[in-house]
Amino acid sequence: MTQTGYAFLGLTALVAALVGIVVFAMLRFMAAARDAGGHRRESGGEAAFMTAALQEAMTKVKAQERVMAERAEASERLSSEIVVSLTAGLLVVDLDRQVRILNPAGRRMLGLSSDEPPGSHRELLKNATPLADVIEECLRTGQPIVRRALEMPGQHRVASHLGVTVSPLTGPGGNPHGAICLFTDLTNVIDMEEQLRLKDSLARVGELTAGIAHEFRNGLATIHGYARLLDLETLPPTYRPYVEGIRQETESLGQVVTNFLTFARPAQLTLAPVDLEAIVERAAEEIRGDARARGGDVTVRGSFPTIEGDDVLLRQAFSNLVRNALEACVAGSRPPSIVIDGSIDGKQGTARISVLDNGPGIDLGSRERIFRPFFTTKKQGTGLGLALVLKIVVSHNGRIGVGTSPSGGASLQISLPVAAPSR
Repeated sequence: MTQTGYAFLGLTALVAALVGIVVFAMLRFMAAARDAGGHRRESGGEAAFMTAALQEAMTKVKAQERVMAERAEASERLSSEIVVSLTAGLLVVDLDRQVRILNPAGRRMLGLSSDEPPGSHRELLKNATPLADVIEECLRTGQPIVRRALEMPGQHRVASHLGVTVSPLTGPGGNPHGAICLFTDLTNVIDMEEQLRLKDSLARVGELTAGIAHEFRNGLATIHGYARLLDLETLPPTYRPYVEGIRQETESLGQVVTNFLTFARPAQLTLAPVDLEAIVERAAEEIRGDARARGGDVTVRGSFPTIEGDDVLLRQAFSNLVRNALEACVAGSRPPSIVIDGSIDGKQGTARISVLDNGPGIDLGSRERIFRPFFTTKKQGTGLGLALVLKIVVSHNGRIGVGTSPSGGASLQISLPVAAPSR
């Protein structure tokens, strides 16, 4: 072989070696590329799995959050409904003495309007200072106050007596942050207790004095009888005034004893539906002529329902009231202006009748005593007229009170239960 042949063969071998190296490098590169693609595919699957799991967890968290929010909203709504629906008064005060909650029932009992802002408990309860004092006591001492009875001031209060319980509010660590007060209206309960006391007192007065009054009347009848037997014409003129005085005094005392026996006798009611307006009109008509003769008048106004009562006794009670009003105006030397005003309280189921006059009125010191037997402010009064009115009203499960009329005279207010509607 020639030298040229050897050179060509060597060159061919060199080219083949270079081709082999290049092919080997390309094969290695392709294998590395395949391995890299597989790793990328595996990494992409794991990332997708993690993303899906995270999204699912977020979805569950959001669902739980919605459920918790709905539960919190439902709980808050239920709490608001409970506060609004409570028939008892609910009052919550913080340590700064600011009212946080006062439910509608509490506002009604305290005579507060629904749009009145809470503010300070002293300012809000300025017309109910006993209640404000009890809350202040709880806040100051940190001790609960259980079932305390309070009497509210003022003549035009909605609830005159309250039953109050005040408890301190404490946080999770036991630190106080306010007080919660629950109160109920005890007015009807107190009035019923007062009626029972009056009935019991009247019964005992009747039992203790009826027998004595009978004996007293028998003695007066004997004295009066002997005085009537004396012929004034046969007596010396100087003795005649004494005999006439004996007759007059025994007649007056006999009338007093008769009135007292009427008062002391247990009331025997004959109940039937009674037209209250007819009774009031009849009582007004009895004195209307006298009032007009003195330059005044008697007016009946308002609404008067039908009640269950004793017609005779109720007529006697209202006749006594209007007659007393007329006598008070005459004693005050002024033309009598007497008004009988009626109204119906549907919520309480009562009829309210007020007898108003323009007389001198009844002073505060006498108001608590005018219904006692034999107490009178009149020169010739027996002190049994209003006591008998009280007895008749109480026997009908009613109430009677004393106040001042718009003209400055007396105002006597009677409340009687309205007859239940027939079915």
